[in-house]
Amino acid sequence: MKIGDKVRFLSEVGGGRVAGFQGKDVVLVEDEDGFQIPTAVADVVVVDDDDYSTRRIVENKMKPAATVADDDSDYDPADRPVTFKAPAEERKGGDMLSAYLAFVPVDVKAITSSRFETYFVNDSNYYMHYVYSVAEGAGWQLRSTGEVEPNTKLFIEEFGRDELGTMERVCVQLVAYKRDKPFLMKPAVDVQLRIDPVKFYKLHTFCENDFFEQPALVLAIIENDKPARPLVIDAKRLKQEMMGKAAADSQPSRPQPKHAGADGKDDPLVVDLHAGELLETTAGMSAADILNYQLETFRNTIRQYEKQKGKKIVFIHGKGEGVLRHALVNELRYRFKSCQYQDASFQEYGYGATQVTIK
Repeated sequence: MKIGDKVRFLSEVGGGRVAGFQGKDVVLVEDEDGFQIPTAVADVVVVDDDDYSTRRIVENKMKPAATVADDDSDYDPADRPVTFKAPAEERKGGDMLSAYLAFVPVDVKAITSSRFETYFVNDSNYYMHYVYSVAEGAGWQLRSTGEVEPNTKLFIEEFGRDELGTMERVCVQLVAYKRDKPFLMKPAVDVQLRIDPVKFYKLHTFCENDFFEQPALVLAIIENDKPARPLVIDAKRLKQEMMGKAAADSQPSRPQPKHAGADGKDDPLVVDLHAGELLETTAGMSAADILNYQLETFRNTIRQYEKQKGKKIVFIHGKGEGVLRHALVNELRYRFKSCQYQDASFQEYGYGATQVTIK
């Protein structure tokens, strides 16, 4: 087999002409549109003489590449091996960064016992170098690092339910760039995500998506150049967003909040319990499921700070029908009796917020 030979694929319809070679075992087949397709030598057959057997291919595969150059009568400089790699495909609208961390059950039909696969999804025209870590005490443990090509997904690891307890907080850092062409510089991304182990026991957690044929839990790292928001945000950031929204709706801005301590050390921790902030999607969840998830977030937050005496935590629950607030008050009365609570400042958080003080 040499450059210019007409070949046909053995395992599928189609073929083309030999444009070159990648090493001894891969031939570059150029189709009628001019695309060069890397194909194993054993998967094509020369058809210029209507010989469809694989005998000639096997003989060529066993013959060392160096002997081709040693044969003075048949040697042609154009027959030398060619190094070829198809350029990364780009799509319209892909110059805005979007990347996701995805968890896919190995056996979705046995969700209570299935293991899970972790993937990094690059939904953009940029290459991405990522670092994936999980929190371990006060530090971090590296789980994976590597490069992901544009518009592809990369398998990171497989894990079981016994490891869920070590993955409650994960961090993804990434740098985006393009190869062999100019590109717009993108800021480095550093996003921390909360992983709720309880969600991995619920079938509705894993939904249809654009990246996998099977249901998956897909968490945004960055979407349309906007990094994902953390689950728990500080008071200053929440106030800025609330005021920005009020300005956009042409409503009077709320007064600037006044906190004790010029350095902000006495600012309360703010946790937004709205379902839209806690969950990627509520598809398939009943009102009771959502309420239980909100209460579990409330309990976990109290337990996390229960040793920090005097710590103030503001829970944003909204006004609504008062169901969530009533449930929170019930928890404080019977489960967390040592905590004090009161309505949070209306000027800062509106009517739908409760402030808890750890005692």
